[in-house]
Amino acid sequence: MDYRPSTIDYPANAGFFFPAEWAKHTATWLSWPHKEASWPGKLGMIYGKYAEFIKVLTEGEIVRINVVDEQMAAFAKQQLQVVGADLSKVEFFEFGTNDAWCRDHGPAFLVNYETKEKVIVDWGYNAWGDKYPPYDLDDVIPTKIGAQFNLPVYHPGIVMEGGSVDFNGAGTLLTTTACLLNKNRNPHLNQQQIEEYLQNYYGVEQILWLGDGIVGDDTDGHIDDITRFVNTDTVVTVVEENKNDENYHILQENLQTLKTMRLFNGKQLNIVELPMPHAVVYDGQRLPASYANFYIGNAAVIVPTYRSRHDDKALDILQNCFPDRKVIGIDSTDIIWGLGSFHCLSQQEPAV
Repeated sequence: MDYRPSTIDYPANAGFFFPAEWAKHTATWLSWPHKEASWPGKLGMIYGKYAEFIKVLTEGEIVRINVVDEQMAAFAKQQLQVVGADLSKVEFFEFGTNDAWCRDHGPAFLVNYETKEKVIVDWGYNAWGDKYPPYDLDDVIPTKIGAQFNLPVYHPGIVMEGGSVDFNGAGTLLTTTACLLNKNRNPHLNQQQIEEYLQNYYGVEQILWLGDGIVGDDTDGHIDDITRFVNTDTVVTVVEENKNDENYHILQENLQTLKTMRLFNGKQLNIVELPMPHAVVYDGQRLPASYANFYIGNAAVIVPTYRSRHDDKALDILQNCFPDRKVIGIDSTDIIWGLGSFHCLSQQEPAV
């Protein structure tokens, strides 16, 4: 069902909102990686850890994977069997994609807990400011999923990526000016107009803005590499201890901004500092390695690790933030060559 609302028929008006990631999921959506240009020279090396990610997810929920065709599904099953994943919890959908970054091109699921209804918002997608065409297949994934599950689909008509926003599930959205105000996304909109879209189509009441993202992030500063909600009033934010590192001042500025923020109930944010891994460089390129790119599944929080002496410290900090879930580190040293990790690759479908 392709449901195009009138200008005043917003999901927020009907009581729909985007839940926090820790709210119970029906499933996690992924798009199976197949684009050699995203992992030049390394595509074949990522599947083992990617399959491990899926294995952990299946311990708590269904995993729904977009594939180009039956041949790709067969290859995926083979990779999952190698790591012992529960294939009874994996569903494949022949929805062809250009790339693997389901956080950004996948559906934004909103729920109304009172009516037990679910809808999809299909934001426009332009591969982070037209950096990596073609992206026509990725752009229509949410509407295809809506049709498959007979869910209403809203089309705001502007570009928005899931990795650029983070939610506390209680009315507050966190984002960055570096991304959402970038002229390669929605140059016709100012900050206030963008906030109105976020409120109307995500069902939030308050937008909190940070500044720049980390070095090497080709998305122009996605929030999911720097600062994440771990409960309704607590964030973890990455900081760099080395004053000579090019991320040091960027992340200090974000930390100071967070300290000035207040939730709309007047409460100050609880701020938990998370270390940055040592710089990950491949083929002369600084990669956007960050522990903040974790994904909160039903059974576990999956955290990218980078063969850094900071890995264990980051896992310990996050385990303290999620006492009700296992925190599991999976080596993302090869995956990050694609300039994203587990959160970038996944999109949750909340339960109602």
